[in-house]
Amino acid sequence: MTATPDGMTYADYLQLDRLLSAQKPLSDLHDEMLFIVIHQTKELWMKQMLHELRLAISLIGEDRFAEAYKSMARISRIQSVMTLSWDVLSTLTPVDYLKFRNVLGTSSGFQSAQFREIEFRLGLKEPNFVNHYEEGSDERASLKRALAEPSLREAAHGAIERAGFDLGDHSIEAIAAAWLQIYRDADRWFDLYELAEKLVDIDDALASWRHKHVLTVERIIGNRPGTGGSAGAPYLRDPGKARVPRAVVAKDGIVRRLGR
Repeated sequence: MTATPDGMTYADYLQLDRLLSAQKPLSDLHDEMLFIVIHQTKELWMKQMLHELRLAISLIGEDRFAEAYKSMARISRIQSVMTLSWDVLSTLTPVDYLKFRNVLGTSSGFQSAQFREIEFRLGLKEPNFVNHYEEGSDERASLKRALAEPSLREAAHGAIERAGFDLGDHSIEAIAAAWLQIYRDADRWFDLYELAEKLVDIDDALASWRHKHVLTVERIIGNRPGTGGSAGAPYLRDPGKARVPRAVVAKDGIVRRLGR
């Protein structure tokens, strides 16, 4: 165990001087501070999500399911906190936001490398997104690693195959058929059944986060284009572009078949 350094304070340990000096509004408007704090906080939570995702993927790869569930549950809780944070941002009225929107320039939340990495590590691997980041940048390197390494979805599929299930061509239907067998004999395949439920929790939480995001954007900017060249709310409303990973566990296929 590392000894506690003599004289270390709360502020020292958390490096609060650096943390609390990172908010640098570009206008003199009161509400810009809220906008900055909300987004910086989201980036910190995403850092923790990635920390948990990497561990969960590793543990599932070793069939250490009970240990993985803790990290997966933590991911879901973090997602819930992030979703609730939209309620705080929604106190920013359209008039308030438009007063300082110009200082954002070409910056946009769509440029968040951590969010893209989370998508990759969940299983939404779209290589073209890597090209949005400069060659040689840390962000590009992180995304390329996430593309090359197993995702949560791929780790779960590996666990199913090690248990003796045949995923065939790894199509949505083949994956759903395997999960269906697990759900229909949950006592026998309890570890995999619990794994599926944890995956569904994460999937649902991400869907809720995106839905609340749309509502908040609509409330604040309506149907105006977003910053950074994005289409704003129309982009977020498009289910094809929003790319909520309903196939993380092929949940729709499971529900459809269980209902027969």
